[in-house]
Amino acid sequence: MASPSTSRTAPPCGIAATIDLIGEDLLQNIVARLPAFSFASAACVSRSWNLVCDRVLCRPKLSSSCSFSSSLEVAVEDVLNKVLSEPIRPHFAIASVGPLFDLHQAHQLITAKLGSKVPVITNVPSGIIGRDVFSDEFKEIQWELTEEDDDPGVPLLLSESANRAIMLIVGFLPGLKVEAIPLLKEIEARNLMISSFYIFFYYSYFHLRYVSLSFKINKRIHTCYQEPLAVMIDKFVIDIREYSTSISGCRSPAAIIMFSDFEAGMKSVMEKMDFAMSPDTVIVGDCGCQFLHSNGSSRDTSATEGHMSTAVALVFAVDKNKRHGTVETHFNAVLSSGLSPVGPTYKAASVREKHRDSMTWLTARREGLRENIDGETILNQVYDELGDRIQFPTFYIGVTKRRKCSIGQDKVGWVTSLAFHEVLGDNQEYLFVGDVGIKTGDLFRFYHSDSNTALSTNTDVSNNLKCFKQGSTSRGHKKEVYGGLVFTCCGRGESFFGKPNIDSSPFLNNFPDATLAGTFCGGEIGRGDLGAYVKESQQQKSVRCCLHVYSAVYLLMSYTPSKGI
Repeated sequence: MASPSTSRTAPPCGIAATIDLIGEDLLQNIVARLPAFSFASAACVSRSWNLVCDRVLCRPKLSSSCSFSSSLEVAVEDVLNKVLSEPIRPHFAIASVGPLFDLHQAHQLITAKLGSKVPVITNVPSGIIGRDVFSDEFKEIQWELTEEDDDPGVPLLLSESANRAIMLIVGFLPGLKVEAIPLLKEIEARNLMISSFYIFFYYSYFHLRYVSLSFKINKRIHTCYQEPLAVMIDKFVIDIREYSTSISGCRSPAAIIMFSDFEAGMKSVMEKMDFAMSPDTVIVGDCGCQFLHSNGSSRDTSATEGHMSTAVALVFAVDKNKRHGTVETHFNAVLSSGLSPVGPTYKAASVREKHRDSMTWLTARREGLRENIDGETILNQVYDELGDRIQFPTFYIGVTKRRKCSIGQDKVGWVTSLAFHEVLGDNQEYLFVGDVGIKTGDLFRFYHSDSNTALSTNTDVSNNLKCFKQGSTSRGHKKEVYGGLVFTCCGRGESFFGKPNIDSSPFLNNFPDATLAGTFCGGEIGRGDLGAYVKESQQQKSVRCCLHVYSAVYLLMSYTPSKGI
């Protein structure tokens, strides 16, 4: 945060005498009521005032607010004034803006106010979740999209009334350091004309309608991708490990919040990150949005000539030089799934990857049988299993993949993961699914979007958080929850559940006084001890999954108070 001069020259004698008459308890009571900038000024008055201010900010803090003003400048001012209305020293900021606001302008306004030393990520998600700056009402807002016709050349339209909004999150985490580290990709000239913004709206539209995608509509997306770009995944992971090592002495940070565009190839990215990081490192985020970032440090992690950022990681590392007595911050993740399995397990028989269209054509056989089955027959079997319970289900195949993996010069290892591929269509020969990376012999099972499953797992999340609230202790001290973030699929929300604010309710019911904010996503990142994903065999539960669909991923932020706090 941009702060006043840190000069601590002695005040005039009269003022000094007056200050000396103020007891520390009274002074602490006064400065605790100041807004952030005035609080920063008070901390610069003298060493004794600085110590008093440190006592005021001895605990971690998360502050968030949403504005729905039609003016970007007014909306930014609204949320900044709210989150900085109390003492806080921003260690990071996340701003989420509506699609009718200018992303670059919003990022510039926020970074100018917070200063160059604060890591800031500004993104355009599929919707925002948080409290209204004026009414304090909690809202889950998704952008409203309309389609003029089925002409692939006609873009989707935006509702003027519902797509001007901004949510700002600011966090203070004593004992941790935070930095934004980008994932870079090579720029190819022929891809500069492709609008990722265009892709974003089509992807959002599909999930908001949550119907099976026709091959024709899907082609409108995937023709935008052209040839895959070279993404520097190993360098990205190494940059994160080197930063964490420099701050904490450990190669794995405490937590990572990620944002990426649709061309980042996050299945490969998360596979390597899961392989390289300690199981204790929690990773959450959105893998389908536009974003900008400022890394908040002098480290050379910016894009070089011929490269651009395709993803960014907000990295939280424990400071090995933190002062004695600093509170201990904890990150926990939990997941509510909206997918339900249907039908038997299949094995991929023949696989044809279409990299230019970012899709795969495949045939399969039911596990234990030798006969190859074409795409039409496979889907007919799935519909027979599902029956008439859902009129327009969205289907995915969950593919169990066992692959070799390595980072840089590290030793090669094996990873087993569960990856979801959306079912795009079929013909009398092939089943068409989104993305690539499936190999002959991979096992997969069908899943469909299911609001009943989502409601059930939401209840599980609520019970999980209730247990955490009632019984979680560390070193004899109960953990105090001060904030949380939620990343939920843009296919969920009020139209999916039939009533509002379902995804927010598990956190709000258990921690009504803590700050909660979040976004609707084009793909949810969730890595950690998330609990049971779906009701599967014990063997299936042990398979790692970091990229989810029709889910809500919750990041729980808590701390263990030090003695005397």
